[in-house]
Amino acid sequence: MSETASKALRAPAAEPDPGRWKALVFIALAQLMVVLDATIVNIALPSAQQDLGISDGNRQWVVTAYALAFGGLLLFGGRIADLWGRKKAFVVGLGGFAAASALGGAATNEAMMFGARALQGVFGALLAPAALSLLAVMFTDAKERAKAFGIYGAIAGGGGAVGLILGGFLTEYLDWRWTFFVNIPFAIVAAAGAYFVIREPEGGRNRSALDIPGVILSTLGLVALVYGFTRAESNGWSDSVTVGMFVASAVLLASFVLVESKVKAPLLPLRVITERNRGGIYLSLGLAIIAMFGLFLFLTYYLQIVKGYSPVKTGFAFLPMIAGMITGSTQIGTRLMTRVAPRLLMGPGFLVAALGMLLLTQLEIGSSYAALLLPAMLLLGLGMGTAFMPAMSLATQGVEPRDAGVASAMVNTSQQVGGAIGTALLNTIAASATTAYVADHIAGATSRSQQQLVQLEAMVQGYTSAIWFAVGILVVAAAIALTFVNAGRPGGTTVVSSDEDVVDEVQIPVVAH
Repeated sequence: MSETASKALRAPAAEPDPGRWKALVFIALAQLMVVLDATIVNIALPSAQQDLGISDGNRQWVVTAYALAFGGLLLFGGRIADLWGRKKAFVVGLGGFAAASALGGAATNEAMMFGARALQGVFGALLAPAALSLLAVMFTDAKERAKAFGIYGAIAGGGGAVGLILGGFLTEYLDWRWTFFVNIPFAIVAAAGAYFVIREPEGGRNRSALDIPGVILSTLGLVALVYGFTRAESNGWSDSVTVGMFVASAVLLASFVLVESKVKAPLLPLRVITERNRGGIYLSLGLAIIAMFGLFLFLTYYLQIVKGYSPVKTGFAFLPMIAGMITGSTQIGTRLMTRVAPRLLMGPGFLVAALGMLLLTQLEIGSSYAALLLPAMLLLGLGMGTAFMPAMSLATQGVEPRDAGVASAMVNTSQQVGGAIGTALLNTIAASATTAYVADHIAGATSRSQQQLVQLEAMVQGYTSAIWFAVGILVVAAAIALTFVNAGRPGGTTVVSSDEDVVDEVQIPVVAH
């Protein structure tokens, strides 16, 4: 490693940023806003659809436009953060996100709404990697880093459920438009705080030329992948456009990897993902998110349609999951992270979450919230919180400062793509099982009430069929975490205690190639 790179890495460890804890508040606030936005709009969607006259066929675009722009542009956003400087990318991302939210809240037709959601995705893709990489370069002491990532992990995991509660309140007591307007004060406070508190670490910029072919191939490849899955949900897996999207995505992403291995200044340096630990983390995190996102959707529908809960009551029903996530992340993960290897938190964490999922396979129309849903949600939250926290930290640990933005973007990309895949894949499985159940049982239902009962039973049957898949996905995520992630044994290279350790920590993955 060059002398200048070594100095750049030593500087933050020798003299920690005095404003780092204040900065964490504003970074966490911005992260909460981005994560909230993934779920808050789901609760408001029925009201918005009615007001704006959006057809059933087009309503998915309120969610898809955001997911496509966000998921497709994350790598580009991470690279821009490395190029411009993280603080600048963070503040610009917040300003743009606030403006796009104002546009969404003021939407008068479906085109304006879809455009606003896509713009939110664009600025979210700039903001999210900048936020995570700021944390990665500001917190260099192992214990402090564990605390900071514990808080960040709890927000990243629990923010979606907070979105359900907040979305319920705003939709029920104010208006669906407030699910957009609520972002504006978040963004203003976070941007103002970041502007005055955050200090860009020295030597952290990557000023090499932008890899335009890489940007185009990765963006189109990820957009095709996400769109393929969202289309599969509505049009089926055998639909010619769906198949075409998957083929196009495979070709584009394979071309992207080829280009990245050849160009001088790649958008995604392959050293970031081929390092065994990081590769294992991106993969296991993506799989865990696939399982989680589908579940959020099913439980929301189960509670509202089958159980008849109001939007607000539904949001509150998710509170045990949030409590579990915060406890797992800030209490279990933070306390154990500097003592045990990350895989010994991630693997068991995913297995505990799988146990919670396993309980939910027993769902029936008359299932008791206290006896079944409550313990399942607590286990899910505890497991995910414990696993997320070391994953977030290790994914950005050991990268050179010039790659911090793009390494952070890969964490967000695995989450976003995982979320899109999870919603589409598990929804499709649930829909098939529901249709099959109705076909088998509807003939015996003679009265209208019996037919309604069969419909509800079919829905629950669909959810439990999909949840079985989610259990399997979480077990695979645990196996990947336990076998691939081999870093961070106590006293090993990734537990940073001095400035020399920071340099060693970065050199070791590079030598490993």
